[in-house]
Amino acid sequence: VVSTQSTGGAVFAPEVLDITDEQLLSKFQLSITNVAAAYLEMGYCTQASVPHSIINAFKNVLALAVETDISYTQADTVKAFLADPSTFTITATPAKAEAIKET
Repeated sequence: VVSTQSTGGAVFAPEVLDITDEQLLSKFQLSITNVAAAYLEMGYCTQASVPHSIINAFKNVLALAVETDISYTQADTVKAFLADPSTFTITATPAKAEAIKET
């Protein structure tokens, strides 16, 4: 039974090597999120921060359009929603319960 593992002068327990793909992907996604957040705050464009910058710019343009007479498809939809939100509600009908046959 292996009790410790040594690599490049570092000694650690063998359980450290039991990393699943999900754990690895989760850590990678967290790192990308942190990079995007840091560069967004600094105002520096990176591949990770550009999508967020584009969405933030769109939200600013949409807010301007809602407050003024500027009109385009997405702004018109938002203006209609703000004018009467009840027209956008969806009424769900309950599904019919089927009888369960016991055998």
